[in-house]
Parts: sequence; C-alpha cells; structure tokens
Amino acid sequence: MGRRQVPTRPDYIKWLLLLGAAALVVLLGGYLAWRYILPHSVNVDRYRYPIAGIDVSKHNGDIDFEQVRDDDYQFVFIKASEGMTYRDDAFDRNYRGAREAGLKVGAYHFFRKNRTGREQADNFLGAIQGKEFDLPLVIDLEDDWGNGATVNRKQALERVMDMIEILTGKGYQVMIYTNLDGYNKYYKDMLGDHDLWLCSFTSPDQLTSMPHCIQQISHEGGVLGVKGKVDINVYRGSKSEWNRYLDNVKHPDL
Repeated sequence: MGRRQVPTRPDYIKWLLLLGAAALVVLLGGYLAWRYILPHSVNVDRYRYPIAGIDVSKHNGDIDFEQVRDDDYQFVFIKASEGMTYRDDAFDRNYRGAREAGLKVGAYHFFRKNRTGREQADNFLGAIQGKEFDLPLVIDLEDDWGNGATVNRKQALERVMDMIEILTGKGYQVMIYTNLDGYNKYYKDMLGDHDLWLCSFTSPDQLTSMPHCIQQISHEGGVLGVKGKVDINVYRGSKSEWNRYLDNVKHPDL
C-alpha cells in the first residue's frame, strides 16, 4: 500500500488564497445585487405618515404633476443645478408644472466637492432666480468622497459650509440631503440648525433618534403622472405639523 501524501505548506497557502478569493467574490456579488438588483425601498404607513412627495430631474421625463397630486402626493423637490455650471434642462418645466398643480415645491443642487462653495452657490442661485419656493433649498451631498476627489475631506466640508453661508445670507433656509452613512461619517457635526433630508430604506419608526424631517424611502416608486420609477419621500410628522413646518420655512424677499 502506498504512503498517503500530506499536503505541503505551499498547498495550504494556495487553498487559503483560493478560499479567500471565493469569499470576496461572494461578498462582491452580494453588494452588487443589493446595490443594483434588489429593490431600494421600504413600505411606509401613509396613515401614520400622511405627507409624501417625490424628487425629480430631467431623467424623469415629462411629468403630469396634476396626476401626481391626485395620487396623494403633496410636495416635490426639483433638481435645479449641479457643480459650477450645470443646470437641469427640465427645471423650469418641472417648476411650472408643480406650481400649477398646487404642490409644495423645493429645489436642490447636486454638490461637487471639486468646486468651491461660492461657484456652486452662484450657479444654484442663478438657476432659481425669480422663483418662489415653499420648502428649503437643498444641497445634495450624496457623492462618494473617494470618487475622483481632487480635494480632501476637510476642504470639501469647508466648501459645503461656504455654500450654506452664501445661501442663508441671501435669506434662504437650507436643507442637507445625504444618506445614513454620509450623515454619520461626514455631516453630523456640521448640520447645526439646518434641516436634514435623509435617504434610508428603513422605516422612519426605526430612526427615531435621527433629526431628519424628510426621509427618502424609495428609489423605485410608482406614481401616477411619472413614467418609470421615481424617488418617494415622506415627511416625518402629521398634517398639522407639516403645515406649521411650511409656515416657518424662511424665504428671501424677492
């Protein structure tokens, strides 16, 4: 009978490396499925959270805002600008349609950390010039700090604060949009008295310790008047609280 061959040390290392690689593939596959395949949404009790809205940009195409209103949505945030020069082509059309439908309207700017706060504030203010809003102006801070960053975290946060200072100096109330991870890592300490619009696919009932007033609960909503999927948001309060909130939003004298 032949002698049983015992694996050598290099064989053990090889198998450990293969197992490690397989584990990484499984983890990566799970992340990609979560990020791009599995639904990004949470069901919310509309009796408990009766005030809901959508956020839109040119990517949502032509929108019938009267149908949106009739589908029991009360507000909309509309993309106005991004970075130093970009302005959303559909902003004026969306603003006009939402206003005519009687929805409460806000505008948002997608922040690019490689541009100064002054440059981005000027772009945002130029895009919304002459328009009235019911909701605060939003700075959308959802991008990844490591994705093409040309400035460090400290510089980027300083630029966000500069933009906030300029907008509030013009008389506008400012709201910050970010996800739960971004809030905890980057924006928690800088938020101050500014409103928070939080993206989280967790029931608002499970986030009672968070200070947000608006929660984005879905990227895959179906709403009358909008072709395809659209972001869904809820206000974390009652109708009477919503009305008081609207009454207290600061606006400049146009």
